[in-house]
Amino acid sequence: MQPRFVEIKQALLHQIETGQLRPGDKIASENQLAGVHQVSRMTARRALTELVDEGILARAQGAGTFVSDQRPMSSLLTITGIKEEIEARHQHYRLQVLAHEARPATSAIAGFLGLSTPQSLYYCQLVHWQNHQPVQLETRWVNPDLAPDFLQQQLQSHSVNAYLSRVAPLTEADHSVEAHLADAPTAQLLDIEPGEACLTIHRRTFCRQGIVSIATLTHPGARYRLGSHLNFSDAQEAL
Repeated sequence: MQPRFVEIKQALLHQIETGQLRPGDKIASENQLAGVHQVSRMTARRALTELVDEGILARAQGAGTFVSDQRPMSSLLTITGIKEEIEARHQHYRLQVLAHEARPATSAIAGFLGLSTPQSLYYCQLVHWQNHQPVQLETRWVNPDLAPDFLQQQLQSHSVNAYLSRVAPLTEADHSVEAHLADAPTAQLLDIEPGEACLTIHRRTFCRQGIVSIATLTHPGARYRLGSHLNFSDAQEAL
């Protein structure tokens, strides 16, 4: 027989996974859970504490315990790989590789990479999964002169972000964000309905030697978010 606190955890997880409890919803108190499950308050507290430690729940001092927003969050101030974002939240990450090859590039793609003429470039198309849902469709063109071993990388083991950061350390980046409706091919890959809202980041990264890659990162709007923490203390102290 499993410990009683595990039963409480599983009951809460079931409510979250089935949508009975959604991000931001308040969880029953320790006393309430203890009464419902006929356990001690200490047992109920352990269940909540472990879910907080795992990032599933969040405590607000004086307000209670709430369901965390489990959607990955990307920052526009830093460059972090989706794999790292998901694993930092203690969620299960899985990669689906749709393409990882050399392809002839159009004049427009070559131009975005700072190349004067079209040529064969490295290309990948990946679907990144959190738990049982796809959360990002990544399409990326890579300059082979700056990342020569890209096609030899086992992307299931080593993320694109980690590899490029190692061989061509980032010095600057530019990106734009747009909202749009999913077309049929994108919807199929992201397991959403055609016409659902998506959030897409267009990103170009640079190292000291030139432009390393251009990427289009498309997310189902309901499963992803953008956000950052800004610290103005240094600026205030300077006033």
